[in-house]
Amino acid sequence: MKIRQLHQLYTQNYLVDTDTRTIRKGSLFFALKGDNFDGNKFAEEALKKGAKYAIIDNPKFYKGTNTILVKDTLRTLQKLANYHRKDLDIPILSLTGSNGKTTTKELINVVLSKKFKTNATKGNLNNHIGVPLTLLSMTPETEIGIVEMGANHLNEIAFLCTIAEPNYGYITNFGKAHLEGFGSTEGVIKGKSELYDYLKKTNGIAFVNTDDAIQVKQASKLKTITFNATVIEYVEANPFVTVKYENTLIRSKLIGKYNYYNIASAVAIGKYFGVPVNDIKNAIENYTPTNNRSQIIEKGNFKIILDAYNANPSSMQAALENFNQLKAPAKIVFLGDMFELGNESIAAHQKIAELANSFSFSEVHLIGESFAKVSAKNAFVYKSFEDFKKQYKPLYTASTILIKGSRGMALERILDLL
Repeated sequence: MKIRQLHQLYTQNYLVDTDTRTIRKGSLFFALKGDNFDGNKFAEEALKKGAKYAIIDNPKFYKGTNTILVKDTLRTLQKLANYHRKDLDIPILSLTGSNGKTTTKELINVVLSKKFKTNATKGNLNNHIGVPLTLLSMTPETEIGIVEMGANHLNEIAFLCTIAEPNYGYITNFGKAHLEGFGSTEGVIKGKSELYDYLKKTNGIAFVNTDDAIQVKQASKLKTITFNATVIEYVEANPFVTVKYENTLIRSKLIGKYNYYNIASAVAIGKYFGVPVNDIKNAIENYTPTNNRSQIIEKGNFKIILDAYNANPSSMQAALENFNQLKAPAKIVFLGDMFELGNESIAAHQKIAELANSFSFSEVHLIGESFAKVSAKNAFVYKSFEDFKKQYKPLYTASTILIKGSRGMALERILDLL
């Protein structure tokens, strides 16, 4: 079946599913494969649960006219998404970066939705499967699409751009993330800048923070819309970030100065697309972070900053520096391992341990195999979360707490121990 014909079936309901646990009536079910599963085995179940068609790539599971056999289900999903993107013919803004992608995407979405019918990446569905699913969640009613792109190796962003074909782009920053795949910080810069490379070739526009010299260099010879701290003023982060734009104070519910540029980019992009300043203010002030991202939680006598969704050396340093600036009588830090750092892992964990110990925190707890290998005289160190769980006993009955680590560490479990 040609992609054009498959697209006609898709536009009957504009629904695509890949998980039989969440099948929607009338959807197209794509039988994707992974290291530990084969979606072809669930095609019949998907149809029984309400999917209109099941797209498979193994003839063994063909069950009649409602199953569509293709050479490769993943590649077919990607081609369908690209065909749909062309058919919609709407502005697509893509963003990537080492830190802050999802928060920035959410902020841009709430700002632009004040004027347009937007559709943005759900959660962090930002890879070779998530980007197609994001595009296929858009309908003829969508006026602007916002697509987050993640990558942990070279050529990944370039490939995602061929699917989403963005007209606009924004890179949050270049930091020490996914070094195992990119090989070095230089590799990170090259990999993330593939978004800029695509925009250069297609005459697209990049939003650029000119306070970042690397951004300015990478975006040279490219059409740009710029912003900086002179245009969008940083006011404070105590603990929530406040900015000032066109004599208007915007008081966010995001903690940490490191969120300043995430907010500033949303302001700049909103302004470019003609969103009134008061609407920008309203959108940002009413945005509340979720999913373990810079959340402030009150539990008994504890005030907790939960930032346990992701971590790399850049974001970890920013979180610690921000936490150090907060005014609180007793401050306790729980840090979990940072993943995908390759050969730089031990050195990076040592540097973070030393930074944490350089501040006058009441307690520093380091959790994970990598942190267990560092020298940290004034910290409590645990090889695993289970070891931490067995040994930890709160020393303070009232304190302010920072919890930060990579997603795989699931440090939000600490909340149950407080």
